[in-house]
Amino acid sequence: MMLENLIWGYVYPNESEIQWSILIVLYPYITGLVAGAFIASSLYHVFGKNEIKPVARFALLTALSFLLVAMMPLLVHLGRPERGIEIMFTPHVTSAMSGFGYIFSFYLTIVVLEIWLSFREDIVKKALSSHGWKELLYSSLALFSFDISEKTLHDDEKFAKKLAIIGIPSAAFLHGYVGFIFGGIKANPWWSTPLMPIIFLMSAIVSGIALLILLYIVAMKIRKHAIDHKCLQSLAHYLWIFLILDVTLELLEIISMKYASREDIDIINRLLSDKIGFTFWGVQLTLGILIPFILLLMVSLIKKRDTLKMIMISISCIFVVIGVFAMRWNVVIGGQEISKSLSGTLTYVPVFFSQEGVLPAIIIFILPFIILRVVTSILPPWKDMEEETQKLN
Repeated sequence: MMLENLIWGYVYPNESEIQWSILIVLYPYITGLVAGAFIASSLYHVFGKNEIKPVARFALLTALSFLLVAMMPLLVHLGRPERGIEIMFTPHVTSAMSGFGYIFSFYLTIVVLEIWLSFREDIVKKALSSHGWKELLYSSLALFSFDISEKTLHDDEKFAKKLAIIGIPSAAFLHGYVGFIFGGIKANPWWSTPLMPIIFLMSAIVSGIALLILLYIVAMKIRKHAIDHKCLQSLAHYLWIFLILDVTLELLEIISMKYASREDIDIINRLLSDKIGFTFWGVQLTLGILIPFILLLMVSLIKKRDTLKMIMISISCIFVVIGVFAMRWNVVIGGQEISKSLSGTLTYVPVFFSQEGVLPAIIIFILPFIILRVVTSILPPWKDMEEETQKLN
């Protein structure tokens, strides 16, 4: 494709190539899934929502699986990924990006400790009943401490709850700071809004809960086990609530831009009507928010008919996951398609086979699911799901 076909208006010569590719779109998307899954688990561990118990520990494992991959898009984008570790050990209090290293390390510690405390009883029992390498593996995971008395387990539960309480603001910081990075770039009118960190956080919670619902349904279908519809519909209810907050903030941001009518409003209008018109109005708002909102509302109104509700919830979650990815695309790519002259636009064309291309992004996005499969084979969370379903039956 000719370069002149990708540029409209006046664009500075050094802007002819968009630097932040689909990998940087994937980066806030994966961190959002982490935050959302952890918040879902906290509904049980902190707020005592017992209907969420079947998926509480599964949500923690999901958060860990995606957290372990969260830095990978950035490392691949660097070109010298071995230098990425510097962000963890080189203090720089004036750098927003430097903050990620500290937040990531702290949050990873919280998640790992909470998982260990939540699964410690199962780990000890597995260590005592296993032989050979399995005994060594689970004994190591138990830190060679085999006390699972009632008092010890109660203390573990209390400490895990405290960690979950600390983890909620940590999860908010983990993803809210990503929005802060974009919102702090004053030269770009599409990014520089005070609502950006909050919008990133709300959409993160929405996408994380939606993905958790889909993983729960798929896991139960693969295991050929009955789905706890009370748990499923409770998760769908919370998804609906956070979806309302998300769309309110997103629309409020656009309305405030339109109402303020600053000197950059013309380029914003062109961005919304032309460059990202389809992905913003069509995918992000209509497919990702409006249709799931209506479907989830219908789920709350329909009595019984659990199978129909499950299908509607599944479709809603698929659309939400796609819509939030479109939101990340519109922010990261859309913001770069505006020239710094504010009188021209560029066009980003994804490349499939490239270090910054679609193929590496697909591979990175698949990795958390592989990690989740391995982690759940070592620390199976299925007991919670099966026990709750048996109680209902």
